[in-house]
Amino acid sequence: MNVEHVRAYLVVCSFVVILLTLLGFAQQNPDASKTNLQPTSAERDGQHDFDPLIGAWKYHLKRRLRPLTGSNDWVELDGTGVCYKIWDGRGQLDTIEVDGSAGHIEGLTLRTYNPQSHQWRLYWANSKNGIMDPPQVGEFKNGRGEFFAQDTINGKTILILFVWNNMTTSTPHFEQSFSDDGGKTWEVNWITDQTRVQEVPEKAR
Repeated sequence: MNVEHVRAYLVVCSFVVILLTLLGFAQQNPDASKTNLQPTSAERDGQHDFDPLIGAWKYHLKRRLRPLTGSNDWVELDGTGVCYKIWDGRGQLDTIEVDGSAGHIEGLTLRTYNPQSHQWRLYWANSKNGIMDPPQVGEFKNGRGEFFAQDTINGKTILILFVWNNMTTSTPHFEQSFSDDGGKTWEVNWITDQTRVQEVPEKAR
């Protein structure tokens, strides 16, 4: 047998050894090829994230006058509101009515949950014009809810951020912020602190 035949024989033997080794590993690990096909974890079901808001509340609201103008003038308002459950918790209608030195605010928020995307949509409307703002879209992670939207103020396109904290306490906290630089910086312009009222209206239960 010449040198070329020896080399060819050794190459074939090496290939057979490697192939048999791989086949043996596959038989010992029948699920190895499926590893990348399995989801790492199920998506979180957040359809009851806003349940803690159901009921009656006292509100203390702080609102920045003339947002995104450099103004740091704030006004404070106080009032009440009620959050009603709909669709077995997958939707809510939340009302608020507050008064202060800057006047009167009466509004509502409609919240709806999408079980496919696992996200909420939050629609705000003010009684002064009765128009629903573009929905804030987002979800809760580690007890913090963040919801984003795009809108226009004074002819300029901005981003809006809603943040919810302290949901499982008797004093939920909400903040609204605007950004006019694509989300690089945010300016808080609306802060709401709620305190639960013990008497819950029948329709809110």
